[in-house]
Amino acid sequence: MSILAGLETYLFVISSIMLFPVVTGLVLLTFWVVIFFGGFLREYLERRNGPSSALRRYKDSLAREFGLAGDPNLLDIEAERFLQQTELELIKSLDRIRFVIRVGPALGLMGTLIPMGISLSSLAQGDMPRMASSMVTAFTTVVVGLGCSVAAYLMSLLKEKWVRGDIREMEYLTELRLRELNCHALPTEEAQDEVS
Repeated sequence: MSILAGLETYLFVISSIMLFPVVTGLVLLTFWVVIFFGGFLREYLERRNGPSSALRRYKDSLAREFGLAGDPNLLDIEAERFLQQTELELIKSLDRIRFVIRVGPALGLMGTLIPMGISLSSLAQGDMPRMASSMVTAFTTVVVGLGCSVAAYLMSLLKEKWVRGDIREMEYLTELRLRELNCHALPTEEAQDEVS
């Protein structure tokens, strides 16, 4: 029985030690959500005034990357590769907000269960002030974790919609650019056929 008591004490000590990193993680998560919200608000205001900066950068890059002096046989493949790389970067930008959606509740739950164990231990020892303090920590951590997650989820809904719209517009711009380049390439090929 003493081995079991030793293992339980070991687990209690480990979980008590984990409280500090969990609370620190939640504090950092709240700062991160506030910073992300600032960027989200800036992007929202920017999109109200016209196309997104990602779309403008893509349009400029498309004009630079695919000039008239390219191999017409490889143009479709290169354009598709360029489009896929840009789409992947946009999708990766969503991973930052999805991280908060998943980690917020997990940290909140850990931040609830760890102080509850400390609180029950304090109750058994008759230390009521420590028990009350632990209960306050338990409830505030779950509220903060869920609050961060809900805020991140609401922002991600709109951000995913923006990303899907940008990807659709990028595909359209790529098709237009390829047709434009093919139209410029056709007269050159016809002239070569006439010469031969």
